[in-house]
Amino acid sequence: MKRIDCFIPFASAEQAQATVEALRANPEVNNIYLLTAPDGEKPLEGCYTLTINGATSSATMRTIAGHAVSDYAMVYTKHDTLKMAPFALERFVRLADDTGAGMLYADRYNVTEAGAVKSPVIDYQQGSLRDDFDFGSVLFFNTAALQAAAAAMKADYEFAGLYDLRLKLSQRCEIVHINEFLYSDVEQDTRRSGEKIFDYVDPRNRGRQIEMEAACTEHLKEIGGYLAPTTADGKPNFCHINFDRGEFAVEATVMIPVRNRIRTICDAIGSVLKQQTSFKFNLMVVDNFSTDGTREAIDEYDDPRLIHIIADYYDMGIGGYWNLAAHHEKAGKFIVQLDSDDMYKDENTLQTMVNAFYEQNVAMVVGTYLMTDINCNPIPPGIIDHKEWTPENGRNNALRINGLGAPRAFYTPVLRAVKIPNTSYGEDYALGLNISRNYQIGRVYEPVYLCRRWDDNSDASLDVEKMNRNNLYKDRIRTWELQARVAMNKKCCKCC
Repeated sequence: MKRIDCFIPFASAEQAQATVEALRANPEVNNIYLLTAPDGEKPLEGCYTLTINGATSSATMRTIAGHAVSDYAMVYTKHDTLKMAPFALERFVRLADDTGAGMLYADRYNVTEAGAVKSPVIDYQQGSLRDDFDFGSVLFFNTAALQAAAAAMKADYEFAGLYDLRLKLSQRCEIVHINEFLYSDVEQDTRRSGEKIFDYVDPRNRGRQIEMEAACTEHLKEIGGYLAPTTADGKPNFCHINFDRGEFAVEATVMIPVRNRIRTICDAIGSVLKQQTSFKFNLMVVDNFSTDGTREAIDEYDDPRLIHIIADYYDMGIGGYWNLAAHHEKAGKFIVQLDSDDMYKDENTLQTMVNAFYEQNVAMVVGTYLMTDINCNPIPPGIIDHKEWTPENGRNNALRINGLGAPRAFYTPVLRAVKIPNTSYGEDYALGLNISRNYQIGRVYEPVYLCRRWDDNSDASLDVEKMNRNNLYKDRIRTWELQARVAMNKKCCKCC
C-alpha cells in the first residue's frame, strides 16, 4: 500500500532531483508534491506542483493539509538533498501505526564539509513552546491529525503558520520523538551555539517574533495556561508589593557568581564599585573553586563594600550561590545580577535598576543590554531590549522565549521565598517564570549592561549533547510552570 504523501520544497530540478528519485523508488510513497514559489522553475515529471508564498505561512500549512490524501504526510523543510536510511520511511509508518501519534520526528545526521555528524534531538513535552524547537527537517504527520490541526488554525500568519499548526496538533495528539538516526541532510547553519542563541532577540526578526507571540498566546488560552493582566473587574492581576518587608543593612546588593575568570573579574568588580547612587549598596562575589588567580585578585580589593564569599560546594550550582547571597545577613533589599565576564554600562546602572522597583511596583526588574566584544566594542545584534516583554503579555510570552534579558534584579523578600533552582543553567529563567506567575516584572528599556562575548563564555560553543541537555531542562522548566498555571486557573475558576 502506498501510504505516504510527500511535500518537498522546490527551487530547481538540480536541488530536488535526488530527493524525488529516492522517494519515487519507495513503495510506501503515493504522491509527491513540490512546494514552489509563484515564479519557480518547471517542476519534475511525475510530481504535483503546489504554488506557495512562504514555507512556514498559514496558507502553506492549509495547502499541504488540503492536498494530503494518504494515511500519512511527510513534510521536508530544507532545500537540500534528503537521504533516508534504508527502510526509514517504513519505520516512520510502523511507529505511527503503533503509537497513533499526530506527528513524529527523528534523530539525524548533519552533513558538513568535515563529514557527517550525529545530530540527535530532544523529546517533545508540554512545555516545548519555543518556536525554534528543533524537530529536524523531516516532519511525519498523521493526515487526519494534520487536517484537524489545520482546520483549527484561526489566524493567517506569514511566518508562524508551521508553529501555529504544531501547537494546535499538540492539543489533540501526541508528538513522538523517534530516538533513531533515520536520515541525513546538509547542515545550513554552521554558526557556533553562542552566535545562534540571540536570534530570537535580533531586532531584524521583530515581525516574526510578534507573530510567534500571538500564536503562543492563543495556544495558552486554549489549554488554560494563559494569565490575564487584569481581573474580571478590571483590576491588575498581580500581587501588590510593599517595600517595607524586613530590615536590610543596605538598599541594594550586586551579586557576582564566579569561577576562574581572572581575565574579566576585575572589570566586573570595577564597574560595580564606581556606581553612583543615592543609597548604600554592597557587592557579594560568590567564588566557586577558582584556581586561576581569581580568588586572590578579589582579595586584593580593600573596599568594605565588597564581600567575598567562598562557596566551595561540589553539589552547588549558580542557583545555589544566589540562594547563599540572598539569605546572607548583609544582603540588601534588592539584589542585582552581574555575570563575572560582563560589566555595567556606566555608573548609573544600579540607581536606574533600583528606581524601577519603586516606579513600577514590581518584584523583579529586567534591564537592557548591549552586545560587545571583550574590549567593550559593540557587536551584532547590538542592543537587546527584550521588547517582547510587555506589561500586558510578558509573563505569557516568557513561556515561548529562551531567556528574560539582563541585568536581572529582585526584591529580596520575594527571592528568599521563591528560591532559585540549584543549577548552573536556566536557574534565572525558572526564577523569572515563577515570580511572574504572581508578580509584575518591571522593565528598563535603556542599555544599562554590557554583555561581553568571547571564547570563554560558558555558552560560546556547546556540543549538541550539552545544547540538548540545556534545552531539555528549559522545556522541563516550562512544563512545570505551565502545569502550575493551568492548575491555578482551574482553582480560580472553582472559587468564582
